[in-house]
Amino acid sequence: MSGSVRREASRSRQTKETAIEVTLVVDGTGAATASTGLPFFDHMLEQLGRHGGFDLSVVAKGDLAVDAHHTVEDVGIVLGECLKDALGDKAGVRRFASLLVPLDEALIEVAVDLSGRPYLAYDIDFAPDTAGLGSPPFDPQLAEEFWRAFVTAAAITLHVSKRQGRNTHHILEASFKGVARTLRDAVRVEGVAIPSTKGTL
Repeated sequence: MSGSVRREASRSRQTKETAIEVTLVVDGTGAATASTGLPFFDHMLEQLGRHGGFDLSVVAKGDLAVDAHHTVEDVGIVLGECLKDALGDKAGVRRFASLLVPLDEALIEVAVDLSGRPYLAYDIDFAPDTAGLGSPPFDPQLAEEFWRAFVTAAAITLHVSKRQGRNTHHILEASFKGVARTLRDAVRVEGVAIPSTKGTL
């Protein structure tokens, strides 16, 4: 944590399709809870908080009878906004981080830059007929929509790619854990200056 500044944020978003409330404490204990109506998605969000070392609370109500897309995307937006708010001017952060994360046969590569420039490179493909996970089902292809919404709102660069993997659950869980661990490393405060020759991120 940077000095006595508590890096945290809370945000809410309400539309005709969803109502989202998110609280994020960057320098937390990994205590994470999520209630979105999509149990598998909840599990992934809890992995993000736990392995990111964040205290994270997500409550979402959406038009799941229509499609899970709105709920998943809007959670990504609000969570990204919280991260951006909590990090402030990013003075002293490490900024860059990358790693490989295995989960059984799955191996996922993740790299992040707290750049101020939103960009997602996502190289994890699932066949259109890949079964959803949980009940109601979480379409694996929605993970990309979540990350795109998240990086756009957070204004960060994120690369996620699959080196190996066959099991859908393993691939997705390794990707969420991988992003969590890279973020945990990238947000670490190791100085006082803003890590950019431009003087701003």
